[in-house]
Amino acid sequence: MELSSAKKKLTLFFSMLYISAFTFGGGFVIVTFMKRRFVDELHWLDEQEMLDMTALAQSAPGPIAVNAAIQVGWKVGGLTGMLAAVLGTVIPPVAILTVISLFYQAFEANPVVAMTLRGMSCGVAAVILDVAVSMGEKLVRAKNGIHLAVMAAAFIATFFLRINVIWIILCAGLIGFVSALLERKGMEKT
Repeated sequence: MELSSAKKKLTLFFSMLYISAFTFGGGFVIVTFMKRRFVDELHWLDEQEMLDMTALAQSAPGPIAVNAAIQVGWKVGGLTGMLAAVLGTVIPPVAILTVISLFYQAFEANPVVAMTLRGMSCGVAAVILDVAVSMGEKLVRAKNGIHLAVMAAAFIATFFLRINVIWIILCAGLIGFVSALLERKGMEKT
């Protein structure tokens, strides 16, 4: 059953509010939960769209969570969907950071808070690894040599060579662009 436009936007807002409120660890973690909600549960997007949106969200300036919310909101509900998604995404961190800033000195000196944050970072690392594996798995299954080579080269460039991620993204984008042009030219000849 298709939701009405207003209900869809409310669902979008409250989904992003919930995801943003209970996601710790940065943009890639929130993208995982967005995929589960909007691809797996609601079926508003397919996996390739989410993968493309994630690549764009990471490549654009600004927080990846907000960038992804902009794209999902626009796709699902146009301008008002985008506003609903962004508002749902930014309310929790603004509220949480406001409270933390009021009590910063108490948090800073508390060893229990410090240990809790260290424990949370371990969980966040696992969630980010899950995102990387699930996104990479789809590319590996497609068995596209260019995609596999770019993925391997990007990993080597960032992990071993410590090349700035901006250069990696620009190069990968350029390779993707040239590859698409060549593929399109090949289709026109047939």
